[in-house]
Amino acid sequence: MVTTPLELHPPLPAEEYAERRRRFMAALGSGTAIFTSAPHAYLHADVEAGYRQDGNLFYLTGLNEPSAVAVFAPHHAEHQFVLFVLPKDLEKEVWTGYRVGPESAPELYGCDAAFPLEQLDEKLPEYVEGATHIYYHPSRDEEMNQRIYRLWQKMLNLRQRKGYGPTVLADVNPLIHPLRMVKSPVELERIRHAVAIAAKAHIHAQETTQPGMFEYEIQAGMEAIFRQQGGAPAYPSIVASGANACILHYGDNIRQTQDGDLVLIDAGCGWGCYNSDITRTFAVNGRMTTPQKLIYDLVLKAQLAAINVVKPGVPYDQIHKTAVRVLVEGLIDLGLLTGDAEEIANEKDEKQQKYRPYYMHRTGHWLGLDVHDAGIYYQEKESATLLAPGQVFTIEPGLYIGPHTQPMEGQPAIPDEFRGIGVRIEDDILVTETGCEVLSAAVPK
Repeated sequence: MVTTPLELHPPLPAEEYAERRRRFMAALGSGTAIFTSAPHAYLHADVEAGYRQDGNLFYLTGLNEPSAVAVFAPHHAEHQFVLFVLPKDLEKEVWTGYRVGPESAPELYGCDAAFPLEQLDEKLPEYVEGATHIYYHPSRDEEMNQRIYRLWQKMLNLRQRKGYGPTVLADVNPLIHPLRMVKSPVELERIRHAVAIAAKAHIHAQETTQPGMFEYEIQAGMEAIFRQQGGAPAYPSIVASGANACILHYGDNIRQTQDGDLVLIDAGCGWGCYNSDITRTFAVNGRMTTPQKLIYDLVLKAQLAAINVVKPGVPYDQIHKTAVRVLVEGLIDLGLLTGDAEEIANEKDEKQQKYRPYYMHRTGHWLGLDVHDAGIYYQEKESATLLAPGQVFTIEPGLYIGPHTQPMEGQPAIPDEFRGIGVRIEDDILVTETGCEVLSAAVPK
């Protein structure tokens, strides 16, 4: 018996997508929104990578097919939700896979009408002319970006003669991202499942890693668990031993681990189009040296302090500020920084941040359909988004003291025993009504 992707990842209920569209079109008002599918990515030459749909289009439709456009026009008399897709072509489908086709799209995806993609330029003005705004977010498909820009120009010219039509081409993300930021119960089920698979893989890595193993061997063991559970890597897995852990986006995974190394593993699983993102750092031989333990304990202290502030109503940036303050105080205690802790932690100019040689990234990001998921971090300058129940994000402080790390001018020299130590600890966090839940708590740290 063959297991199909739909059996591994059952589609979300049609009512879920209908409710998302209802809320989105309420925000859209008298505008027309246009979403285009993600273009194909290529591994090399003409060999395509596995296809991954644009998060916004998938969120509203559930359609995971390339070369598609979704249009939302609440003001239209008949068709408020329209899909443009590739026509059925059995000969091409033998090579590239099943196509929905415009005939089946209304039944499968709940659209009011569906047309072949080749009719986009002909049909789109019908759904735009009665709008006040065209909402669109530029994609990696530059040809589509130009088509939308030309459409806007055309509607401006027509408005001179007709007296009505859209005058504004605006970004759609401010309308849809607030909706995506708060996860529904069915979304949380998928995220929990993706987290549970990744947790099994991380625990397996901690239990089986030994000195002498290559980083790619550890990676293979983890990703085998992803695949066995019907998932896939949510992003290129990072298995960084020794000084490689000081490279934030290290991805070669080719070094042979040595006795006395730490290994930093940043690996998440994608399941049902939702993702997890977990990082753990541990000693390859099971025993940290004193310098390693000092750095690890400081990062862990910062992470626990940051988690502790999470509850509804707290400004999002308070998480980062809390982690930075703990890290700065610890680095001063370790002799790696000198000065007033509050002044150092609150420095806003990145070029003047004395801790930045050791901690150069933010403390987390939204998580969901995309690993770095939709959502804004600041409502306006200096006004951070307030946490609310149903939001999911990572908390991932770290310290990285590479072989060539240079302290800021006037700061202490780095003792040799700290060189080559990189530590990051990352968990997936759900904001609840009263505080938060650490979704990835099953992974030891």
